[in-house]
Amino acid sequence: MAISPHTKQYLLVLSLLSTAAASAFIFSDDAERSSRGDLFREILRDEAVARLDELGKVSDADGYLERTFMSPASVRAGNIIRGWMEDAGLRTWVDQMGNVHGRVEGMNASAEALLIGSHLDTVVDAGIFDGSLGVISALSALKVLYTNETLGKLRRPVEVIAFSDEEGVRFQSTFLGSAAVAGILPVTALQISDKSGLTVQEALEKNSIQITEKNLLQLKYDPRSVWGYIEIHIEQGPVLEWLGFPLGVVKGIAGQTRLKFKISLPSSPNAQLQVTVRGSQGHAGTVPMSMRQDPMTAAAELIVLLESLCKNPKDFLSYDSHCNDITVESLSSSLVCTVGEISTWPSASNVIPGQVTFTVDLRAMDDLGREAVIYELSKQIYQICERRSVSCVIDRKHDANAVTCDSELSSQLKSAAYSALKKMAGEIQEQIPALMSGAGHDALAMHHLTQVGMLFVRCRGGVSHSPAEHVLDDDVWAAGLALLAFLETHM
Repeated sequence: MAISPHTKQYLLVLSLLSTAAASAFIFSDDAERSSRGDLFREILRDEAVARLDELGKVSDADGYLERTFMSPASVRAGNIIRGWMEDAGLRTWVDQMGNVHGRVEGMNASAEALLIGSHLDTVVDAGIFDGSLGVISALSALKVLYTNETLGKLRRPVEVIAFSDEEGVRFQSTFLGSAAVAGILPVTALQISDKSGLTVQEALEKNSIQITEKNLLQLKYDPRSVWGYIEIHIEQGPVLEWLGFPLGVVKGIAGQTRLKFKISLPSSPNAQLQVTVRGSQGHAGTVPMSMRQDPMTAAAELIVLLESLCKNPKDFLSYDSHCNDITVESLSSSLVCTVGEISTWPSASNVIPGQVTFTVDLRAMDDLGREAVIYELSKQIYQICERRSVSCVIDRKHDANAVTCDSELSSQLKSAAYSALKKMAGEIQEQIPALMSGAGHDALAMHHLTQVGMLFVRCRGGVSHSPAEHVLDDDVWAAGLALLAFLETHM
């Protein structure tokens, strides 16, 4: 796919900025590494990087990467991944939510299974590593075992899942794939429509996958059959690069709430489904400033309020039994709030808008603190709307509680990462970093099924959801080698 001159320039700047940090962890000489048979460069690095590049070209758009739930490119990507699963000696199938599975039974098919996964869908104008890296690293590690004829020596079944949807781009509902496997996807999700009016159920049927409410419920795995779930993912942040480490263990995932605000005329349809601020539409040249009920200026004040509250929560929150020093301290270090979408009606330069809609994405590591922020935000929003003679309704579109990764799984992943980096670089003086994730991942859904653990991989500049997303080839190698070391503890 073609890359714009602007993107090329951005990539060059990021490369220059990140050179010092990226070189803080220097691997030993290539020739020395290649001579050691326990590093499996050809599979874990060269082939894995080539596969990431190949998958990055599977897109529904010309000139940029876009691959959404059950789109033609998504189906093609699933078929490619299924072929790579078979290349690693796995038995494969596609379930009725479009998830692609590859499984080896090991020495005891009745034992609890280890699940490894990530997603194959992307955002619009995406990078090639988000989601795909986790799937390909898993398949590379298993292919090493298959090539060495040790795959059958695993003492428990291992199953890799390429989830059909995590980003939620097409149907505005995240984790369609992993939530189905975890058993938390409501049957009503089948009737959610995309912008063209096609439902989730119809999108699946269009690809010859017949799904009903009954067999959606049957997709849930029996918790007694699952030992745990692990996921490898790019960090989507700058911490590992700043620390100079290729890998880090994830301690937990931030809880998340998404709100939708709609500021509109009293006659606006569907106001009860959104946060609505109602004003009065009028001519831009004839309505005096003192007589306006302008939802746009109200929205602007609300957005600035949100920024102030999230930058300095301690200045806004009241201390009580649910909000104490520990909660406020957690919010001060982890709370992030984003207005990512805004639209107006009728959206004309000479018309005072009658309706403004905007979204709020609010994330924090402390669930009680997140609720305290939402309460305070809502209270102040209603006060501002009343003062401006407009009305507001707030709709919560999405909620997910914070997840703490399993301590034993995290310890095992930390040891595996240390082992891999030691093989690649020799002696390591520092501990493997432990990080919190501000981004949601399939592990957030899988936590409802089983214990979860995650490994982060350094990405340049912390950039993600962008064609500028980049992971060093050696860091791809390190991720695969760490997962291989983890799997070998289950042999």
